[in-house]
Amino acid sequence: MLSQLIVANLITPLEVAIRIFVAILTGCIVGMEREYKNRPAGLRTHVLVSLGACMVALTECIFMYDMHDIDPAVGAHVTYNFGRISAQVISGIGFLGAGTIFMQDRKIGGLTTAASVWNIACLGLATGYGYYWMSMIGCVLVLAVLLTLQKIIRVNTLKRVEVCFVNRKETMQFINEFFEETGVKVLNLDFHIESRASQNTGDRNVYTNIYTLHLPGTLNYTDVINHLASYSNIQVVRVTNT
Repeated sequence: MLSQLIVANLITPLEVAIRIFVAILTGCIVGMEREYKNRPAGLRTHVLVSLGACMVALTECIFMYDMHDIDPAVGAHVTYNFGRISAQVISGIGFLGAGTIFMQDRKIGGLTTAASVWNIACLGLATGYGYYWMSMIGCVLVLAVLLTLQKIIRVNTLKRVEVCFVNRKETMQFINEFFEETGVKVLNLDFHIESRASQNTGDRNVYTNIYTLHLPGTLNYTDVINHLASYSNIQVVRVTNT
């Protein structure tokens, strides 16, 4: 009880201002990264979430201090559960995070941003309780995950590459040789033929192959598209999720 009272007495106006400043700073750092990548929740959202969570934690700290100021005779009959309001922030922030998740072309996006919003709420709570170093270290770790983890650990997800081309025999030979040389595995192949006049050749058939590819770790889809697009017989190359 004595240790709680000592901690509570440290909640001075200056301490409140410092905690609010640190909360805004951590929100800015993570929010700027999301803003730069044009994600659904950017700078202002992260700052507001961090600031709001900090204010909740500060409210609980001040509330705990006020509980020690009441008449002992009355206080003996009063019970309170410290941390209950903060727990609602952790669960309630899920609704805000859900708003950043969207589905487009059968692909779910915004999950990373939702996770960053949830993390910034946790950092705001830690700041509000006065754990500055924990909050700043957490902020650095979140930023490191967002900026560098994907570059250090590269995971090529399965995607479908649509290739439209003419002169089927020689173009197929070019595509197959490229896949074999680079270690690209074709997991599935859909194709169809469209009969139409081509501007560059007398062949009236335009072929469309839709590949489901698994790429080695040293190759990405940009490399595949750039290489295929450089071949004169290939008219269209694009990555699709449908």
